[in-house]
Amino acid sequence: MEFPATGRRVLVTGASRGLGRAAALAFAANGDRVAVHYGTREDDARNTLAALPGDGHVLAGGDLSDPAGAAAVAGRAADGLGGIDVLVNNAAVNERHPLPGTPYEEWVALWQQHVAVNLLATAHLSHLAGRRMIDAGNGGRIVNVGSRGAFRGEPDHPAYGATKAAVHALGQSLAVSLAPYGIGVASVAPGFIETERVADRLSGAGGEAIRAQSPFGRVASADEIAAAVLWLASPAAEWSSGSVLDLNGASYLRT
Repeated sequence: MEFPATGRRVLVTGASRGLGRAAALAFAANGDRVAVHYGTREDDARNTLAALPGDGHVLAGGDLSDPAGAAAVAGRAADGLGGIDVLVNNAAVNERHPLPGTPYEEWVALWQQHVAVNLLATAHLSHLAGRRMIDAGNGGRIVNVGSRGAFRGEPDHPAYGATKAAVHALGQSLAVSLAPYGIGVASVAPGFIETERVADRLSGAGGEAIRAQSPFGRVASADEIAAAVLWLASPAAEWSSGSVLDLNGASYLRT
């Protein structure tokens, strides 16, 4: 079984902006065809689609927090591309909810939202894409976007940290079960990335403190993380299946 290095059919979730957009651009520049998923930012997703080099790219909108919505997204991507060879589980929510200052009802709702999108949607899409890869018999790749926060703790975003830790564990379980089919599964665990979503947190004194977490004195660009995602989806990365790749500029070291 030889998994191709280019010309693949790639579904990137949360690709309307930020890391998802950078990943979509990286795959398209590699000669792959991309399904650009969006939840609510259709205009941004269309801008991503228009920026992709090459032909045959498609939009695949839908609500991943609903299992039926996840199935619809996978179906739109597979129909538009003629199948799925690579899945990048990037879509996520990350809302602030420190326990001391968050009312219980809000706490419950936010935990449910984080679990539904960050964890369950990743699991559901992995099943939907993985079954297609198995049936096609050509191998495949699943790359999950986790987080440094899964290891260092997120006092203001505990559901985010917990669900990203679960995503890492899910990826390792799937790596073992899908290897006999030539399907590699790996995760990236980025620290801060300079994207629209965290622009407010990276401004002012708070931003300086965040950049100082790394001895490089900066945060990552989306392109840097996208390059790692592209490599993990490549034929050369098969032996990295099951790994969680830290991408945090030495801002958090673990053993």
